[in-house]
Amino acid sequence: MGWTRRAALSAVAAGGLAAGAPSRAAAKSKPSGRAASEPRIYDAAVIGAGVFGAWTAWALRNAGASVVLVDAYGVGHARASSGGESRVIRLSYGGDPLYSTMARDSLEAWDALSARRGEPVLHRLGVLWFSPAQDEYMAKSLAWLERNRVEHRRLDLAALRDAYPQIVFRDSESGFLETRSGALVAGRGVRAVVRDAGLEARILKAGPPERDGDAYRLAEGLRARNLVYACGPWLPALFPQILGGRIVPTRQEVYHFGATAGDARFSPGALPVWADFNGGEIVYGFPDLEGQGFKFAFDAHGPIVDPDTQSRQVGADGIARARAYLSQRFPALAGAPLIHARVCQYENSSNGDFLVDRAPGHDRVWLVGAGSGHGFKHGPAVGRRVAAHVLDATTPIEPRFSLASKGLSQNRAIY
Repeated sequence: MGWTRRAALSAVAAGGLAAGAPSRAAAKSKPSGRAASEPRIYDAAVIGAGVFGAWTAWALRNAGASVVLVDAYGVGHARASSGGESRVIRLSYGGDPLYSTMARDSLEAWDALSARRGEPVLHRLGVLWFSPAQDEYMAKSLAWLERNRVEHRRLDLAALRDAYPQIVFRDSESGFLETRSGALVAGRGVRAVVRDAGLEARILKAGPPERDGDAYRLAEGLRARNLVYACGPWLPALFPQILGGRIVPTRQEVYHFGATAGDARFSPGALPVWADFNGGEIVYGFPDLEGQGFKFAFDAHGPIVDPDTQSRQVGADGIARARAYLSQRFPALAGAPLIHARVCQYENSSNGDFLVDRAPGHDRVWLVGAGSGHGFKHGPAVGRRVAAHVLDATTPIEPRFSLASKGLSQNRAIY
């Protein structure tokens, strides 16, 4: 392989890879896709140029590996779970140390990327959480923030109403603001990661692993010693016997409403990213970020879909439900025009934990996915973790990310 074990482990040391600038080798090397500069066999092929695949390719490239990145439709395309306008990046996970720590590390990596590329990938708008005052999830989230000295601000009911009069808060509610978290621009962010790695994604529909001597064959003349399948909602279709029923793509609708001309109450600065956590369901939204309107969605699993063929038009029932919510929480927007809307998808594991494990029967083939609606923010941390596995076969698999932990019954536990 094109790396030494010592150099590889140094490159993926905790925090260093995700947050650092591109390595000298990656910065000088030419993008893939030019036949004259291609190695005979790549060290690794990453299949899927969404957020998990892009950051995995970035991490491998920065460790000195030769990498080819392929995607059936291209980077940040409209059908991807990683496409579109914006995603929340927040650290609160009910005190879960695994995801809170990954989110904290990833936040710094996104910030560094945004600064390096000179384009707004991360907007530190803050994330406002509100819920019934005695909510256990919120209390555990606050405890983690305080224990880890993460900047935040507690808000009782009076403080909520004073700070955000455009929101209707119920008498029983309180909240807190993660002051340094915010929003990621999704499609732009993924494209920035790929450019930052010095890569270009090839348009290629890859199939299941096909051995070719001491490597794997992706297409005529294209081989790699290691494969990483990070295909989002397409992953279970590629591995139906392994993942069928264990990763389930579901339809999600997202709505963008327009405030009245001259009304700045729903603009960044006046309103942060927000999450309404009530009764185990999250409704989340964004201020009018980059002129896209006031965006929000219901964070609940929708119907099972095929990501290639599902209709991308939102339904009248969903719009009616969205307007009913606005009338309760954001009454000034109850009659606002729907500027645009989009349909995306989650790819859900049984409880919301990610998948990062070997494909059965293949020591050098990795299955990476099950973002479960909350995965985008974690791209840098997931990419670093996958790269560590590829570079050093002895790196232990996180038990919660193992294939063995993925069940068939949907029982969401990660929010």
